[in-house]
Amino acid sequence: MDQFSIRPAQTSDIPAITDLLPLSIHGLQADTYSRAQREAALGPVFGVDTRLIEDGTYFVVEAKGELAGCGGWSFRATPFGGDASARDDAELDPATDAARIRAFFVHPAWSRRGIGSLIMARCEIEAIARGFRRLELTATLAGEPLYARHGFEALRRFDFQLPGGEGLPLVLMEKRLTK
Repeated sequence: MDQFSIRPAQTSDIPAITDLLPLSIHGLQADTYSRAQREAALGPVFGVDTRLIEDGTYFVVEAKGELAGCGGWSFRATPFGGDASARDDAELDPATDAARIRAFFVHPAWSRRGIGSLIMARCEIEAIARGFRRLELTATLAGEPLYARHGFEALRRFDFQLPGGEGLPLVLMEKRLTK
């Protein structure tokens, strides 16, 4: 993994992250979601959440000077989605709530090389340091195997209603943390 560097995302990274999202979604989720589902989910489900960047809990991974992936965690209640989605910026209580794993996207040219695992390790370390004992995430069907490999268990499956009436199958997952 020496070929990758990870750092907190900055507002100057937003254009590159915005460009990465459709590449990741269409390149890595075509086997699990229809084109109509992927297109309708851009924005309400798959979008840049500037609050994560402001909070310093969103990371970019670079390879050879290019954005290879991004993702993060949150101590806020919003479970998923970007700035265009419904938001709840209330802070979670580490003693009773689970921190949220949020918005992992990898460039298809860099997939299956450990970028998601690198981001996940950073998120877990930071969530533990902030006192959280559990993590929760809303996984896409394509992302579920990655999260399962990292110890997440499916709690429930549901369809998120997209604009235009299309449903997007998602999976609520949880992991207990050890210090």
